[in-house]
Amino acid sequence: MAVLPGSPPVEVHLRRSARARRFSLRVSRLDGKVTLSMPLRAREGEALAFLKGHEGWLRKTLEAMPGSTPQRVGLGARLPVQGQELTILPGTGRRIRVEGETLLVPGDPTSVGPRVAAWLKVLARDRLAEASARHAAAVDRRFSAIALRDTRSRWGSCSPDGRLMYSWRLIMAPPTVLDYVAAHEVAHLVELNHSPAYWAVVSRICPDWKRQRAWLHDQGQTLHRLRFQD
Repeated sequence: MAVLPGSPPVEVHLRRSARARRFSLRVSRLDGKVTLSMPLRAREGEALAFLKGHEGWLRKTLEAMPGSTPQRVGLGARLPVQGQELTILPGTGRRIRVEGETLLVPGDPTSVGPRVAAWLKVLARDRLAEASARHAAAVDRRFSAIALRDTRSRWGSCSPDGRLMYSWRLIMAPPTVLDYVAAHEVAHLVELNHSPAYWAVVSRICPDWKRQRAWLHDQGQTLHRLRFQD
């Protein structure tokens, strides 16, 4: 896997193929996953140079996907938090808090976006850590660490050494969707593939996974249009 730096960074899956005669980039219309196919004997450095040379096309393609029109987060904006639409309004005191259908943000109005993003990341880590621990216990496995990132190409991943990675933007989705992604990645602690055995594990710990995955396919890109910094 490679990461194209920038705002936002883009994760790119490198795939060697015996059928590939040249480099090619593909963006999934379902979930925005970016794949760079390359010949078997091609050097990774050549692939990265190809990727950099096509960065403009790639970012334009990602931005043109449904739900990709940028929306600035600030006072008066509507923001989904755990699936609930909240209106951001000025608050008092020091802490951001939810009251009814409002998100009250104290302090300098020009710093609302970054402050809300930091608040969401803390909330995301708490919810994802809880969901991951619960599902890991259900399959009698342990993960080694949890990391949060902001990438468009995937909502989560599980490395061979048990490290779980999630997009912090999942905290804006309905709780059942966040829970599904945690189950999806924890299931890789049992089966590090997408075989029928793997999906059997997912079905056991998250029976309604198909509905939650469909939400991500249909609505997930709307979470990426939100911009917390200018």
